[in-house]
Amino acid sequence: MEKLLLKLIALSLALLSMSLSAQDFQGQAYYQTQRKVDLKMDDSKMTDEQQSQMQSMLKKQFEKTFILTFNKKASIYKEEEQLDKPAGASQGAVKIMVLGGGANMKLYKNTKTKTYADEQDIFGKAFLVKDDLEIYDWVLGDESKVIGKYLCFKATANREVENMSMSFGHEVDEEESDVPKTTTEMQVVTAWYTPDIPVSDGPNTYWGLPGLILELHDGNDMSYLCTKIVMNSKDKTEITAPTKGKVVNNEEYEEIMQKKMLEMQEMYGGRDRKGEGGKTFNIQIGG
Repeated sequence: MEKLLLKLIALSLALLSMSLSAQDFQGQAYYQTQRKVDLKMDDSKMTDEQQSQMQSMLKKQFEKTFILTFNKKASIYKEEEQLDKPAGASQGAVKIMVLGGGANMKLYKNTKTKTYADEQDIFGKAFLVKDDLEIYDWVLGDESKVIGKYLCFKATANREVENMSMSFGHEVDEEESDVPKTTTEMQVVTAWYTPDIPVSDGPNTYWGLPGLILELHDGNDMSYLCTKIVMNSKDKTEITAPTKGKVVNNEEYEEIMQKKMLEMQEMYGGRDRKGEGGKTFNIQIGG
């Protein structure tokens, strides 16, 4: 009887230890991002070298480091803090700014409830986008490769994305300059995930695989590559949903973005109502 009691106590302690270990499970994944940008210049006065410089500057706006802090059911995804980061890139009189995201972005995902809360800042106004997570119809493949020290497997999914473009300057056709153009297309998302880290999470809004996503290519536009992983650090980060900003759903936020792009277009060029000459260029950014 005494031996049975000791065994029950030992089993209880083991189960408690496993439960506490699961509660303490936490990691951080660092991702480098890159984005393909199509910058079309229509001004013959701008040299090939100037166009190349502009293209390079815009590309750098999307070359950032993000940190995903995760546990078994939730995560926070935000840009790594930099002490001397400029607000926007500039070349002469042209300043390049990117709507949404940035250092103030804080994306919370809960893979258990399949919801997210995205804290965004647009020209100093805070928004909190709350909605359901997109469900990806992942197709798991047999192809594998090693990223760092982790064995990863390939998965793909088809995704409909929106591409937005807007034109600036004084020589844009009237029909083209009324609103930012939005087109949709199907893209193949390719992800590499590792079952060695058993969380159904990944960079940005991506999730839903049987392991942490370490590398992802969003069609021809955006790429994410995990460069460092820190597991179970002594310094724990509280993973809670953000609360700042006006609460909107994803559809409402997209409408706000469209409106802000139109305001920018009118502010920095639009069509020439006074017949003045000027430079025009078109920026296309994939979804």
